[in-house]
Amino acid sequence: MILTFNGGTLLRTVCSTLALAAVLLGASLTHAQAPEKKDVHIAVGGKASFYYLPLTIAEQLGYFRDEGLTVKISDFAGGSTALQAVVGGSADVVSGAYEHVINLQAKKQIFTAFVLQGQAPQIAVGIATSRAANYHSPRDLKGLKIGVSAPGSSTNMVLNYLIGREGLKPSEVSIIGVGTAAGAVAAFRSGQIDAISNVEPVMTRLEQAGGIQIVADARTMKGTERIFGGPMPAACLYAPVEFLQRYPGTTQALANAIVRADQWIQRASPQDVLKTVPESYLGGDKALYLFAFNRVREAFSPDGLFTEAGVRTTLKVLPTFNTEVDPARIQLERTWTNSYARKANAQYH
Repeated sequence: MILTFNGGTLLRTVCSTLALAAVLLGASLTHAQAPEKKDVHIAVGGKASFYYLPLTIAEQLGYFRDEGLTVKISDFAGGSTALQAVVGGSADVVSGAYEHVINLQAKKQIFTAFVLQGQAPQIAVGIATSRAANYHSPRDLKGLKIGVSAPGSSTNMVLNYLIGREGLKPSEVSIIGVGTAAGAVAAFRSGQIDAISNVEPVMTRLEQAGGIQIVADARTMKGTERIFGGPMPAACLYAPVEFLQRYPGTTQALANAIVRADQWIQRASPQDVLKTVPESYLGGDKALYLFAFNRVREAFSPDGLFTEAGVRTTLKVLPTFNTEVDPARIQLERTWTNSYARKANAQYH
Protein backbone atom coordinates (compact mmCIF):
# COMPACT_ATOMS: atom_id res chain seq x y z
CA MET A 1 0.00 0.00 0.00
CA ILE A 2 1.29 3.45 -0.88
CA LEU A 3 0.19 6.40 1.26
CA THR A 4 0.32 9.86 -0.21
CA PHE A 5 0.21 13.22 1.55
CA ASN A 6 0.28 16.71 0.23
CA GLY A 7 3.18 18.77 1.46
CA GLY A 8 1.25 20.70 4.13
CA THR A 9 -0.36 17.61 5.64
CA LEU A 10 2.98 15.80 5.76
CA LEU A 11 4.68 18.75 7.42
CA ARG A 12 1.93 19.06 10.03
CA THR A 13 2.07 15.34 10.73
CA VAL A 14 5.86 15.34 11.17
CA CYS A 15 5.76 18.44 13.40
CA SER A 16 2.98 16.98 15.53
CA THR A 17 4.88 13.72 15.91
CA LEU A 18 8.09 15.52 16.89
CA ALA A 19 6.25 17.74 19.35
CA LEU A 20 4.63 14.73 21.00
CA ALA A 21 7.99 12.98 21.19
CA ALA A 22 9.52 16.06 22.83
CA VAL A 23 6.75 16.20 25.42
CA LEU A 24 7.10 12.51 26.21
CA LEU A 25 10.89 12.82 26.44
CA GLY A 26 10.59 15.83 28.70
CA ALA A 27 8.11 14.01 30.92
CA SER A 28 10.43 11.02 31.05
CA LEU A 29 13.42 13.16 32.06
CA THR A 30 11.38 15.04 34.64
CA HIS A 31 10.15 11.78 36.10
CA ALA A 32 13.69 10.39 36.17
CA GLN A 33 14.91 13.39 38.17
CA ALA A 34 11.90 13.62 40.48
CA PRO A 35 12.69 13.09 44.17
CA GLU A 36 11.99 9.50 45.14
CA LYS A 37 11.80 10.60 48.76
CA LYS A 38 10.03 13.93 49.15
CA ASP A 39 10.23 14.24 52.94
CA VAL A 40 13.86 14.71 53.98
CA HIS A 41 15.23 15.24 57.48
CA ILE A 42 18.51 17.19 57.66
CA ALA A 43 20.56 17.32 60.87
CA VAL A 44 22.83 20.33 61.41
CA GLY A 45 24.97 21.56 64.29
CA GLY A 46 24.67 25.33 64.77
CA LYS A 47 22.26 26.34 62.03
CA ALA A 48 22.28 30.05 62.93
CA SER A 49 26.02 30.36 62.31
CA PHE A 50 27.40 31.65 59.02
CA TYR A 51 29.02 28.25 58.56
CA TYR A 52 25.63 26.95 57.39
CA LEU A 53 24.25 30.08 55.74
CA PRO A 54 23.58 28.33 52.39
CA LEU A 55 21.33 25.83 54.19
CA THR A 56 19.34 28.67 55.74
CA ILE A 57 19.11 30.55 52.44
CA ALA A 58 17.83 27.44 50.64
CA GLU A 59 15.22 27.02 53.35
CA GLN A 60 14.15 30.67 53.59
CA LEU A 61 13.93 31.29 49.84
CA GLY A 62 11.96 28.09 49.19
CA TYR A 63 14.62 26.38 47.09
CA PHE A 64 13.93 22.98 48.68
CA ARG A 65 10.23 23.41 48.03
CA ASP A 66 10.95 24.36 44.41
CA GLU A 67 12.66 20.99 44.01
CA GLY A 68 9.61 19.11 45.27
CA LEU A 69 11.02 18.49 48.75
CA THR A 70 9.57 18.96 52.21
CA VAL A 71 12.65 19.42 54.36
CA LYS A 72 12.77 19.24 58.14
CA ILE A 73 15.92 20.69 59.69
CA SER A 74 16.90 19.70 63.22
CA ASP A 75 19.53 21.85 64.93
CA PHE A 76 22.07 20.36 67.32
CA ALA A 77 24.85 21.83 69.45
CA GLY A 78 27.58 20.83 66.99
CA GLY A 79 28.44 18.82 63.90
CA SER A 80 29.35 15.68 65.81
CA THR A 81 25.92 15.47 67.45
CA ALA A 82 24.19 16.17 64.13
CA LEU A 83 26.16 13.30 62.63
CA GLN A 84 25.03 10.99 65.42
CA ALA A 85 21.41 11.65 64.43
CA VAL A 86 22.04 10.28 60.93
CA VAL A 87 24.20 7.38 62.09
CA GLY A 88 21.43 6.49 64.53
CA GLY A 89 18.78 6.65 61.80
CA SER A 90 16.71 9.56 63.12
CA ALA A 91 17.75 11.88 60.25
CA ASP A 92 18.59 11.32 56.58
CA VAL A 93 21.31 13.82 55.68
CA VAL A 94 23.94 15.80 57.58
CA SER A 95 24.75 19.42 56.95
CA GLY A 96 28.23 19.32 58.43
CA ALA A 97 31.98 19.52 57.91
CA TYR A 98 33.54 17.44 55.15
CA GLU A 99 36.25 15.97 57.38
CA HIS A 100 33.65 13.87 59.22
CA VAL A 101 33.19 11.77 56.06
CA ILE A 102 36.84 10.73 56.12
CA ASN A 103 36.69 9.98 59.85
CA LEU A 104 33.61 7.82 59.24
CA GLN A 105 35.32 5.80 56.52
CA ALA A 106 38.16 5.09 58.93
CA LYS A 107 35.46 3.45 61.09
CA LYS A 108 34.18 1.42 58.12
CA GLN A 109 31.13 3.65 57.63
CA ILE A 110 30.80 4.93 54.07
CA PHE A 111 29.25 8.38 53.76
CA THR A 112 29.53 10.62 50.70
CA ALA A 113 29.58 14.43 50.55
CA PHE A 114 27.64 15.63 47.50
CA VAL A 115 27.42 19.43 47.57
CA LEU A 116 29.68 22.04 49.18
CA GLN A 117 28.55 25.05 51.20
CA GLY A 118 31.88 26.40 52.44
CA GLN A 119 35.31 26.45 50.81
CA ALA A 120 37.02 27.56 54.05
CA PRO A 121 36.24 26.55 57.65
CA GLN A 122 35.23 30.02 58.94
CA ILE A 123 36.65 28.99 62.32
CA ALA A 124 38.86 31.12 64.55
CA VAL A 125 40.61 30.33 67.81
CA GLY A 126 40.91 33.01 70.46
CA ILE A 127 42.32 33.29 73.96
CA ALA A 128 41.06 35.53 76.75
CA THR A 129 42.78 38.92 76.67
CA SER A 130 43.66 38.46 80.33
CA ARG A 131 45.85 35.51 79.30
CA ALA A 132 47.11 36.90 75.98
CA ALA A 133 50.36 38.31 77.37
CA ASN A 134 51.50 34.80 78.26
CA TYR A 135 50.52 33.31 74.90
CA HIS A 136 53.29 32.74 72.35
CA SER A 137 52.19 29.60 70.49
CA PRO A 138 49.41 26.99 70.62
CA ARG A 139 51.55 25.09 73.11
CA ASP A 140 50.59 27.75 75.66
CA LEU A 141 47.01 26.44 75.56
CA LYS A 142 48.15 23.46 77.64
CA GLY A 143 45.97 22.94 80.69
CA LEU A 144 43.39 25.54 79.67
CA LYS A 145 39.62 25.11 79.43
CA ILE A 146 38.74 25.59 75.77
CA GLY A 147 35.23 25.98 74.42
CA VAL A 148 34.19 24.30 71.15
CA SER A 149 30.77 23.94 69.55
CA ALA A 150 30.63 20.28 70.62
CA PRO A 151 33.36 17.72 71.36
CA GLY A 152 34.40 16.02 68.14
CA SER A 153 33.00 18.77 65.93
CA SER A 154 34.91 20.76 63.33
CA THR A 155 35.76 23.49 65.86
CA ASN A 156 37.33 20.78 68.03
CA MET A 157 39.22 19.33 65.07
CA VAL A 158 40.77 22.67 64.15
CA LEU A 159 41.91 23.09 67.73
CA ASN A 160 43.34 19.56 67.82
CA TYR A 161 45.33 20.26 64.67
CA LEU A 162 46.76 23.49 66.07
CA ILE A 163 47.94 22.00 69.34
CA GLY A 164 49.05 18.78 67.65
CA ARG A 165 51.54 20.73 65.52
CA GLU A 166 53.11 21.89 68.78
CA GLY A 167 53.37 18.37 70.18
CA LEU A 168 50.39 18.63 72.51
CA LYS A 169 47.83 15.85 72.81
CA PRO A 170 44.07 16.58 72.91
CA SER A 171 44.08 15.19 76.46
CA GLU A 172 46.38 18.04 77.57
CA VAL A 173 43.56 20.61 77.28
CA SER A 174 40.05 20.54 78.71
CA ILE A 175 37.40 20.59 75.98
CA ILE A 176 33.99 22.04 76.84
CA GLY A 177 31.01 22.09 74.47
CA VAL A 178 29.43 25.56 74.39
CA GLY A 179 27.45 25.57 71.12
CA THR A 180 27.67 28.25 68.43
CA ALA A 181 25.35 30.97 69.70
CA ALA A 182 24.62 33.00 72.83
CA GLY A 183 25.68 30.13 75.09
CA ALA A 184 29.21 30.25 73.69
CA VAL A 185 29.45 34.00 74.34
CA ALA A 186 28.06 33.60 77.85
CA ALA A 187 30.47 30.78 78.68
CA PHE A 188 33.43 32.93 77.68
CA ARG A 189 32.27 36.08 79.44
CA SER A 190 31.51 34.22 82.66
CA GLY A 191 34.99 32.70 82.78
CA GLN A 192 33.85 29.11 82.28
CA ILE A 193 36.42 28.82 79.48
CA ASP A 194 39.86 30.37 78.95
CA ALA A 195 39.94 30.09 75.16
CA ILE A 196 37.51 29.27 72.38
CA SER A 197 37.42 27.72 68.91
CA ASN A 198 34.23 28.79 67.21
CA VAL A 199 32.48 30.26 64.17
CA GLU A 200 30.81 33.51 63.17
CA PRO A 201 29.15 35.59 64.42
CA VAL A 202 30.28 34.34 67.86
CA MET A 203 33.94 35.23 67.33
CA THR A 204 33.29 38.75 66.06
CA ARG A 205 30.94 39.36 68.99
CA LEU A 206 33.69 38.42 71.45
CA GLU A 207 36.33 40.37 69.55
CA GLN A 208 34.32 43.57 69.44
CA ALA A 209 33.64 43.29 73.17
CA GLY A 210 37.42 43.14 73.74
CA GLY A 211 37.23 39.72 75.35
CA ILE A 212 39.57 37.71 73.17
CA GLN A 213 42.72 37.85 71.12
CA ILE A 214 42.59 35.78 67.93
CA VAL A 215 45.52 33.36 67.68
CA ALA A 216 44.47 31.32 64.60
CA ASP A 217 42.08 32.40 61.88
CA ALA A 218 40.51 30.22 59.17
CA ARG A 219 37.74 32.67 58.33
CA THR A 220 39.41 33.64 55.05
CA MET A 221 41.04 31.70 52.22
CA LYS A 222 44.45 33.19 53.05
CA GLY A 223 44.13 32.33 56.73
CA THR A 224 43.04 28.79 55.87
CA GLU A 225 46.10 28.31 53.65
CA ARG A 226 48.33 29.64 56.41
CA ILE A 227 46.99 27.15 58.98
CA PHE A 228 46.51 24.02 56.86
CA GLY A 229 48.92 24.55 53.99
CA GLY A 230 46.16 24.39 51.39
CA PRO A 231 42.44 24.88 50.76
CA MET A 232 40.12 23.16 53.21
CA PRO A 233 36.50 22.30 52.33
CA ALA A 234 34.08 22.96 55.17
CA ALA A 235 30.29 22.73 55.40
CA CYS A 236 28.59 20.39 52.94
CA LEU A 237 25.68 18.00 52.69
CA TYR A 238 26.65 14.37 53.16
CA ALA A 239 24.77 11.13 53.68
CA PRO A 240 25.27 7.37 53.84
CA VAL A 241 26.22 6.09 50.39
CA GLU A 242 23.08 3.94 50.46
CA PHE A 243 20.96 7.12 50.56
CA LEU A 244 22.56 8.41 47.36
CA GLN A 245 22.11 5.03 45.67
CA ARG A 246 18.50 4.61 46.72
CA TYR A 247 17.40 8.22 46.21
CA PRO A 248 19.44 9.77 43.36
CA GLY A 249 16.60 12.13 42.42
CA THR A 250 16.26 13.32 46.01
CA THR A 251 20.02 13.78 46.29
CA GLN A 252 19.99 15.82 43.08
CA ALA A 253 17.13 17.96 44.37
CA LEU A 254 19.04 18.70 47.59
CA ALA A 255 22.16 19.59 45.59
CA ASN A 256 20.12 21.85 43.31
CA ALA A 257 18.76 23.79 46.27
CA ILE A 258 22.18 24.28 47.90
CA VAL A 259 23.86 25.29 44.63
CA ARG A 260 21.14 27.89 44.08
CA ALA A 261 21.78 29.17 47.62
CA ASP A 262 25.56 29.24 47.01
CA GLN A 263 24.99 31.28 43.87
CA TRP A 264 22.54 33.61 45.59
CA ILE A 265 25.07 34.43 48.31
CA GLN A 266 27.63 35.39 45.66
CA ARG A 267 25.20 37.91 44.15
CA ALA A 268 23.47 39.13 47.30
CA SER A 269 24.27 42.32 49.15
CA PRO A 270 24.83 42.15 52.91
CA GLN A 271 21.44 43.85 53.29
CA ASP A 272 19.84 41.07 51.23
CA VAL A 273 21.24 38.51 53.66
CA LEU A 274 20.05 40.58 56.60
CA LYS A 275 16.50 40.62 55.25
CA THR A 276 16.48 36.89 54.46
CA VAL A 277 17.76 35.18 57.60
CA PRO A 278 15.51 34.83 60.67
CA GLU A 279 15.56 37.79 63.06
CA SER A 280 16.84 35.54 65.85
CA TYR A 281 20.12 35.02 63.94
CA LEU A 282 21.05 38.69 64.34
CA GLY A 283 21.50 38.59 68.11
CA GLY A 284 20.00 42.04 68.44
CA ASP A 285 22.93 43.66 66.61
CA LYS A 286 22.45 44.07 62.85
CA ALA A 287 25.68 46.02 62.40
CA LEU A 288 27.75 43.27 64.01
CA TYR A 289 25.99 40.63 61.90
CA LEU A 290 26.78 42.53 58.71
CA PHE A 291 30.40 43.02 59.76
CA ALA A 292 30.78 39.30 60.46
CA PHE A 293 29.20 38.38 57.13
CA ASN A 294 31.61 40.58 55.19
CA ARG A 295 34.50 39.02 57.10
CA VAL A 296 33.66 35.46 56.00
CA ARG A 297 32.00 36.10 52.63
CA GLU A 298 34.84 34.68 50.54
CA ALA A 299 34.67 31.44 52.53
CA PHE A 300 31.36 30.43 50.91
CA SER A 301 31.45 28.08 47.94
CA PRO A 302 30.39 29.82 44.72
CA ASP A 303 29.16 26.65 43.03
CA GLY A 304 28.91 23.71 45.43
CA LEU A 305 31.93 21.96 43.88
CA PHE A 306 34.74 20.28 45.79
CA THR A 307 38.35 20.53 44.63
CA GLU A 308 40.94 17.76 44.55
CA ALA A 309 43.35 20.04 46.38
CA GLY A 310 40.85 20.66 49.16
CA VAL A 311 39.97 17.04 49.88
CA ARG A 312 43.64 16.09 49.80
CA THR A 313 44.48 18.81 52.31
CA THR A 314 41.85 17.35 54.61
CA LEU A 315 43.32 13.86 54.30
CA LYS A 316 46.76 15.28 55.09
CA VAL A 317 45.55 17.15 58.17
CA LEU A 318 43.36 14.56 59.91
CA PRO A 319 46.01 11.90 60.68
CA THR A 320 48.08 14.47 62.57
CA PHE A 321 45.65 14.25 65.49
CA ASN A 322 43.36 11.30 64.66
CA THR A 323 45.36 8.07 64.67
CA GLU A 324 42.34 6.13 63.35
CA VAL A 325 42.78 7.80 59.95
CA ASP A 326 45.39 5.96 57.88
CA PRO A 327 45.74 7.80 54.54
CA ALA A 328 46.85 4.61 52.81
CA ARG A 329 43.58 2.90 53.72
CA ILE A 330 41.23 5.77 52.87
CA GLN A 331 39.48 5.60 49.50
CA LEU A 332 39.22 9.34 49.05
CA GLU A 333 37.12 9.10 45.89
CA ARG A 334 34.32 7.48 47.91
CA THR A 335 34.10 10.41 50.32
CA TRP A 336 32.93 13.01 47.83
CA THR A 337 31.33 13.55 44.44
CA ASN A 338 30.78 16.54 42.18
CA SER A 339 28.31 14.82 39.86
CA TYR A 340 25.22 16.32 41.52
CA ALA A 341 26.65 19.82 41.88
CA ARG A 342 27.76 19.83 38.23
CA LYS A 343 24.22 18.98 37.10
CA ALA A 344 22.85 21.67 39.40
CA ASN A 345 25.19 24.27 37.91
CA ALA A 346 24.18 23.23 34.40
CA GLN A 347 20.54 23.74 35.30
CA TYR A 348 20.95 26.94 37.33
CA HIS A 349 23.43 29.45 35.97
